[in-house]
Formats: sequence, structure tokens, C-alpha cells
Amino acid sequence: MKTFANRNARSVQEAVQLAQSARADGQSVSFAGGGTDLLQLVKDRVPNRPGSPAPDVLINLKTIPGMDSIEGGSGGGLTVGGLVSLSALASDVRVRQRFAVLAEAAESVGTPQIRNVGTVAGNLVQRPWCWYYRNGFPCYKAGGNRCFSIAGENQLHAIFGGGPSYIVHPSDLAPAMVALGASFRVVGPGGERVLPAADFFVSPRVDAEHENVLTDDEVLASVEIQAQPSSVRSTYHKVMDREAWTHALVSAAVVLDMSGDVCRQARIVLGGVAPVPWRVAEAERLLAGQRITAELAAQVAAAAVAGARPLAKNAYKVPLTRGVVERTLVALAG
Repeated sequence: MKTFANRNARSVQEAVQLAQSARADGQSVSFAGGGTDLLQLVKDRVPNRPGSPAPDVLINLKTIPGMDSIEGGSGGGLTVGGLVSLSALASDVRVRQRFAVLAEAAESVGTPQIRNVGTVAGNLVQRPWCWYYRNGFPCYKAGGNRCFSIAGENQLHAIFGGGPSYIVHPSDLAPAMVALGASFRVVGPGGERVLPAADFFVSPRVDAEHENVLTDDEVLASVEIQAQPSSVRSTYHKVMDREAWTHALVSAAVVLDMSGDVCRQARIVLGGVAPVPWRVAEAERLLAGQRITAELAAQVAAAAVAGARPLAKNAYKVPLTRGVVERTLVALAG
């Protein structure tokens, strides 16, 4: 493994400044929180950014005070630091009681060992796990001009929103964050900016090399989750090809605002099926003002997959997605 220098940051602003200084000296830089994905990229000699070699300098974010805390906000909202571990997020009583979909998504990641080390920000910004990207192929994600999955082994690739790259976004937290309408606080050379979770992730049609809006010198510092009405129910359902240490074949983050047995409003965001968290607005509209029955859940599930465009070897994801949405709605409404 390549040797690198370590720089301990004492604030997010200092981390940004350290990165800028290193780049000005011609060095490649990576930010390190939990480091589970970064370490794998370095070991496999996969550039963390297109055209960027293994880092000369690691900016250590774990030395920043308070970035690993969950703070209560006004009216029952929460501010979650970017370095909060997945296990801490999943076990926090406030998260479990107010935002079940997020706690369930966090506890579905990897193994206990990974959840103890992996962080909220790291899970949200991890690079694709496409086997072509991870094994040195000159694909779009590595700065090339081809997606090898189109005519290759595409069993795990996108059925929605693909092209020119057909990766699926690997984060479990991302669909839950979008379904909750969370906001992300990003810190960079130009100061801070706050943007909706849905605007943080970018389609390959917009930028084939990146999965989010972060520039090289920006850090995802924290996540703001607004309080939900007491009438809101939420859950996260994930289907994998084995019990642990893997990503979703299909997942669904579902948030329902219920009045008795009638759904006032719904958010359904899919994971494992698209290059970004995939919200199915037409399916949501079918639920508004309706009592959720088994028949309606089946109609909503069919609408959720209406725009699917599977590749040669991943058509199984279409009925799998339909089944996940249908079962999750019935269970949550019941």
C-alpha cells in the first residue's frame, strides 16, 4: 500500500484548508472518517476521484470535536454529525422513536464491525461497488468513456435512471434521508451551504464521474432532520442476496402520514435499483387520501416499477421491487 501523510483537523474549516494547501503543493488528498470504504479503495488501487491516484495526504476528520454527536433540534428534529457511527445512529432512542426508517436503514448496513466504524457521511458518499469500477476497468466512474456493464455482467446494476453509467447507489441511508426530507450541511472553501438530500445526489446523465455534488475540497459535515408529525409511520425494507456484508438488491424507504387508516401523504424511495435514491412520485400519488388495502398496495407497487428499464441480466429486480413495495406498504399501514 502506498505511504501517505496524516493531517489531524480540529474543525471542518481547518480540514478544508488542509486539503487546499496539500493540493496547492501538487498532492492528492482524501478525507478520512471511518475509512472503511477509503481503505478498500486504497488497497485495491482504485482512484477515489477520477484521475486521482491513491492519496498522498489523508485529512483525519475524527479529531474534530462534536462531529460524532446527535443533537436535538426544535420541535423534535435532530442534527446528526457526519462522523456519527452507524451503530450509534441505529441505537439512538430518539432516532428509533421519531425516524424509524433511518434507524432501520442504519442497522441494515454490513456487519456489526462495519457499523461500529462506518459513519453517516461515509455511507452517504461511498463510491460505487460495481465490479468493473472496483477492478480497474476504465469505465465512466474511473474517468473513462464506457460502461462495461451494459454488455457485461449487469445482474446488480440499475433498472431505473441508467445511462451512460448503470451503477446503483450503494448507500442504505440515502433512500431514508430522501424519504424524510433531510437537509445536508456541506462545508467547503466558499463557506457553508445547505441543500435537500434529494439535491445532493446526481444522476450519471448530469455527471457520469460523480455520485454527488461534493467538490474535492468539500465535506459533508452534518445532516438536519426535521420533526415529523406524530401521525407519521416509517420503515426500511432491504432485500440482499445473503444475510450480511452486502448491499441491497432492492430496498424501499417508506414514510406514510396517516389519519386513522387513511394515507394523507406518502414518500417511497427505492435503493439498489438506480444510480441515485429513486423516488416514485406516481406511486405516492395513488396513496394520497386513500385507505391502504392489499389491492391498493398492489396497484401502487405496479406503478412503482412502471418506468423500469432492466438490462439483460437484472430483469429479476422488477418483480422483486414490486413485491418489496407491496409488502412494505401492507405491513406499515396494518
